[in-house]
Amino acid sequence: MRIPTRIASNQSRRCYSTCRAVLLPSFGGPEVLQLHPNVQVPPLKPNEVLVRSRAVSINPLDTRMRAGYGRSLFEPLLPIILGRDVSGEVAAVGSSVRSVSIGQEVFGALHPTAVRGTYTDHAILPEDEITPKPSSLSHVEASAIPFAALTAWRALKSTARITEGQRILVVGGGGAVGFAAIQFAVATGCSVATTCGSQSIERILAAGAEQAVDYIAEDVEVAIKGKFDAVLDTIGVPETERMGINFLKRGGHYMTLQGEAASLADRFGLAIGLPAAKVVELQKQIRYRYSHGIEYSWTYMRADIEGLIEIRKLCEAGKLKIPVDKTYPITQVREAHEAKDKKLIPGKVVLEFD
Repeated sequence: MRIPTRIASNQSRRCYSTCRAVLLPSFGGPEVLQLHPNVQVPPLKPNEVLVRSRAVSINPLDTRMRAGYGRSLFEPLLPIILGRDVSGEVAAVGSSVRSVSIGQEVFGALHPTAVRGTYTDHAILPEDEITPKPSSLSHVEASAIPFAALTAWRALKSTARITEGQRILVVGGGGAVGFAAIQFAVATGCSVATTCGSQSIERILAAGAEQAVDYIAEDVEVAIKGKFDAVLDTIGVPETERMGINFLKRGGHYMTLQGEAASLADRFGLAIGLPAAKVVELQKQIRYRYSHGIEYSWTYMRADIEGLIEIRKLCEAGKLKIPVDKTYPITQVREAHEAKDKKLIPGKVVLEFD
């Protein structure tokens, strides 16, 4: 018989007063990461869930934050815990939580500005940032999906609102966000083209893309024909921005992951940098709307429980999966970050908890 949620929550909160966690006390290389055995577990708010972590994936945001990206926001709050994705079991719930219960396997992702991340064996997430884990996936497989998939979901579903029969271009389809976007578009009934490295072509075509162009070996602007309804640019350099916008139909959407809000805030401080970033984005929106007749936007991951539920359904249907290239135990978090920094492992890396 399942223990009533409220009683189980109160008991669990008494049991989990401390946990292991990887702390970031200062910005720098992988050597600054510190695994501590006794880090305080804060009391749960009414809408929060305590998750016993089984696996957490490393995202590019993690390595960039470790190196100092977002320091204007995070430096005053050091030490912080990195990590966004998690897969594990519910250990305790806040008083208002109803969608999950003690012992249930769940997966999810924290929003980009969370200070207490998931590199801990007891992660805390709001109820609207987790959902039951697809039973067909292991914890390692599930942990690789939420943050990247929600980033792609926000771009294609919330911003561009793609529909069946449209043509979608993903610039950089070999990464986790790009690969998730390809699978979303295919599942929606869209025709998909992408650019990628040669090592990703076979996997991308198997996922349903109609064309995968090796951006090193081929001239992308010659190889890809026609116009597109939406372009998701996961690379976001001036050359890919120019190319992506030129590939769009009038009325189409160009979305880049490389917005300038954090970099401008780091350079000029929050008070000046964030308003300046909004001005930069607005100027580009106006310019491209008048010069090309398209919509331009910076896209970021945001919590979206409806999107996360749809992601779970696609996973369960076998229509969404992000491959994991290598796993490390949490005790080797420095080695894992070093491997990502040196680009020794091109795909997803996951940290496992014993």
